[in-house]
Amino acid sequence: MKRILGILMINIFIVMVGVGLITPILPELIIEFGASGQAIGLLVAAYGITQFLLSPLTGQLSDRYGRKVFIVVGVIVFAVAKFIFAVGDELWMLYTSRLLEGVAAALIVPPMMAYVADITTTEERAKGNSLLAATMSFGFVIGPGLGGLLAGYGTRVPLYAATGAAIAAVIFSVFCLPESLSKEQMKAARARIIQKESIYKQYARSLKSKYTMLFVLVLVMTFGLANFESVLGLYVTNRFQFSPQNIAVILTAGAVIGVGMQALVVAKIINKFGEKRVIKGSLLFTSVAYILFLFAKDFWSIFLVTSLIFFATAMLRPALNTQLSKMAGNEQGYVAGMNNAYMSVGNILGPTLAGFLFDTNLFAPFIAGCCILLIIFLLTLKLNK
Repeated sequence: MKRILGILMINIFIVMVGVGLITPILPELIIEFGASGQAIGLLVAAYGITQFLLSPLTGQLSDRYGRKVFIVVGVIVFAVAKFIFAVGDELWMLYTSRLLEGVAAALIVPPMMAYVADITTTEERAKGNSLLAATMSFGFVIGPGLGGLLAGYGTRVPLYAATGAAIAAVIFSVFCLPESLSKEQMKAARARIIQKESIYKQYARSLKSKYTMLFVLVLVMTFGLANFESVLGLYVTNRFQFSPQNIAVILTAGAVIGVGMQALVVAKIINKFGEKRVIKGSLLFTSVAYILFLFAKDFWSIFLVTSLIFFATAMLRPALNTQLSKMAGNEQGYVAGMNNAYMSVGNILGPTLAGFLFDTNLFAPFIAGCCILLIIFLLTLKLNK
């Protein structure tokens, strides 16, 4: 199990690093193409749109046809996307690349989450989910720094490096990653699903299922973190005149703390207190931290509160994933797909609403985030203890 989990972690790490490393080179590329700042926003959103549309489908299909094929094809699509971005000399090529990255994420993440459920016992599942979440977070944190470092050798060098790493991951996975489902399990899954559903019907069904509350929690969690991260830099710059270096230290160190917690202690906390208590506690803790953030007035107090928010989120994500996988039974792929889809919705809506609220009032995004998290916390009190 450890060897297989290690292969999954290598794959998702390469993908998340590749997603994050374009951050420091985007402004230069946009200037090169003579595009507006709005183009950056559209490029970022493109990734989430295709991920949102395809995640429910790929998760369900992986129940029927296996996890490995989707993971391998997803990394291939990711390599193609990065290569297109690297050689792109027209803006439409960059958009195509980002859309393909979203396709790759939809192909990789839901089957990978379902794979973890396939190979772990109920007792091991929290640890497996925590390690996978930590790897995803760590890759996304490392990405911008590595991208900035490699960009010193040329703006497109990070993209070629990501392409090469993805190709290596494909070769490694083809030969070393086994299929987690038996032929009998896949045949049974194909037999269970007779009628094909449109994407809209799948989302409608998800909101009437036993997973509804947890899917809403996934969306709210992702929305809250994306809402916070997207305006943090603007807030501390406008209110306290923080430098880009200050902001980078706060975000990176906070994220690293979250990753460390996911890897080292979150599984133990979940196993001790149970998923539902951790979910409730993390929501309440985060909503209070949002308000505390508004009273922080210097670098270290902002650093501390931000780190606490990342820590709470680091507990919440694996707890939600573990609770969903325990409830899923033989629907691991479907549930993992919808999980990923609701995360993509949060990643799209969070920055959009945060930007609108920030233009209205400096404190509005954080107050709104606190209220939404607090309301959801109150709703979770209906969950069984």
